[in-house]
Amino acid sequence: MSPTNYTMIGLMSGTSGDGLDMAHCSYELHHQWSFEILEAITVPFPANLGEKLMNSHRLSGLELALLDVDFGKWMGEKVREYCSEKQIKPMAVCSHGHTVFHQPSRGLSLQIGNGWALHQASGQKVINDFRMQDIQLGGQGAPLVPIGDRLLFPSIDFCINLGGIANISMESSGRRIAFDCCPFNLLLNAQANALGREYDKDGVWAKEGVLNEKLFNALNALPYYSKLDSKSLGREDLENDFSPLLNSSGLSEKDILRTLVEHYAFQIASLVKQYHTSDHPSVLITGGGAYNTFFIERLHSQLEGKWVHTFASSELIEFKEALVFGFLGVLRLRNETNCLASVTGARQDSSGGLIFG
Repeated sequence: MSPTNYTMIGLMSGTSGDGLDMAHCSYELHHQWSFEILEAITVPFPANLGEKLMNSHRLSGLELALLDVDFGKWMGEKVREYCSEKQIKPMAVCSHGHTVFHQPSRGLSLQIGNGWALHQASGQKVINDFRMQDIQLGGQGAPLVPIGDRLLFPSIDFCINLGGIANISMESSGRRIAFDCCPFNLLLNAQANALGREYDKDGVWAKEGVLNEKLFNALNALPYYSKLDSKSLGREDLENDFSPLLNSSGLSEKDILRTLVEHYAFQIASLVKQYHTSDHPSVLITGGGAYNTFFIERLHSQLEGKWVHTFASSELIEFKEALVFGFLGVLRLRNETNCLASVTGARQDSSGGLIFG
């Protein structure tokens, strides 16, 4: 019989590339699942490693293979230091890895951070490579978080995560559905970088900008938004479809920021309006974009105030994905579904993840 209490470490290296999120969490199953984030930290990448990760999609095959091992080893060392310092022994370390390529139509999603290297360097049982089985079952391999949304946040109508890319998950006709709804910080941060900062704090620069109707309409007309089946956005989509519109617009960085924020608010509000089943649906917003107060204002406006913005602690905002990857590992150890075909478009539900140690 499976235990009902688990302590895990979830590791998340997001597309924004700022560091490794490490969440030490406990999960308990009684009538339903409950969780606690015991402690969570972000370990900044050393400059050299961070730069390699951000440019990993441009490396040669050999360079990428070496980075895969080096990154796994580095993560393992950080986990070992953390467990030693805190005197803890998790049941497993569950790593998302760093996405280099995400091309499900070609049967590929590559996350680096070698499992054997991570296992040996940490001294812990490791679970990683959560996406590939679903892709081989014909799915997108993404998003993976919705099973956590369903089981850990059952009372929330919409779970929205605003990371490098924004995604949404919700129940519809008794099925969990979820998909990437639009880009987010990957495009916003690029404009902020051009203005000399890592990101647009609180959306202040976007607020100073002017909405450009032409760019706004062009973004909304992109083919991605008319796809109806399971869908996900990769860095490649942003480079091929979104960035050329921004680069050819001739607008200032602030006007682009303003237009992007309005575009995101419009797209996300459209989805809430399409799928809501109550007058004031509850919405949980996590990820770095949750701190973009100007975006929240514009979303409130697009929703005409008809929503309930569910409180989230800063720990949940920043570490929800690491929390859920720990939970995916729990489900994997229990041999229970941790990847939903209703979300990814695969032929069947599956329990994904390779176990090392």
